[in-house]
Amino acid sequence: MASKVEGFNFEQRHGKARVRVARVWRNKSDNIHSMVEWNVSISLLSDCVNSYVRDDNSDIVATDTMKNTVYVKAKECSEQLSAENFAILLARHFTSFYKQVTTAIVKIVEKPWERVLVNGQPHDHGFKLGSEKHTAETTKSGFEGFIRDQYTALPETRERMLATEVTALWRYSYESVSSIPRNPLYFTERYLDVKKSLANTFFGPPKEGVYSASVQGTLFQMAKAVLNRFPDISSIQLKMPNIHFLPVNISSKENTIVKFNDDVFLPTDEPHGSIEASLSRFWSKM
Repeated sequence: MASKVEGFNFEQRHGKARVRVARVWRNKSDNIHSMVEWNVSISLLSDCVNSYVRDDNSDIVATDTMKNTVYVKAKECSEQLSAENFAILLARHFTSFYKQVTTAIVKIVEKPWERVLVNGQPHDHGFKLGSEKHTAETTKSGFEGFIRDQYTALPETRERMLATEVTALWRYSYESVSSIPRNPLYFTERYLDVKKSLANTFFGPPKEGVYSASVQGTLFQMAKAVLNRFPDISSIQLKMPNIHFLPVNISSKENTIVKFNDDVFLPTDEPHGSIEASLSRFWSKM
């Protein structure tokens, strides 16, 4: 907003950038899940000049409040909606709830999560980001029974989101060029088959899925499935970082702002769990 301050034209705005939020909707009738991941940036034009020139913050909407509002409004959306509609919802809130705010500019970038297909059927709670290298399950994952000591704060759970970025490296067992199949597309087809095997093991059947007790356990089952299915693969190495979707619980001294109910998450890239392992046949040279 432009204002005259001490003989100068003064323009200002403030906001909160890169608020990452993931929202999961669970259809109670058929237990099919839907999910979105948004990166929200908010910029408010408001009458808060006094905070700049008189050290008076009484007209400022705190940027932390803006961040919390994103999570609150995401939780209040009981039905799936578009990024555009969520942006309108936020802008209307800021301009109607705060008399100091005249304009709200909301920008949202949505990550293109898509429902995966397993054996040609849409999976109830499995999603991929672009290719199947980035994968996520909105349920059927837990982490319990790990070492607890004075440095441990992580709670145990049997219900969490599991997201990872799968990197796979495998070695074939052919001893000479002459023993390699002559089909020029053989290794292309084998690559697609291995990728399908990894994905199917990660997600499980389309309806019920498969429970993951840890990323480590899922990694081992994926590697074992490849070696069991493809006899010409002698070893496989998998790297599967645990990309955290953290439950959003926000409280103040006075009240609970957002209470997590397997619905609103904070997606993070760093730090992340680093999990990798290799599996090989006894005669393999990994």
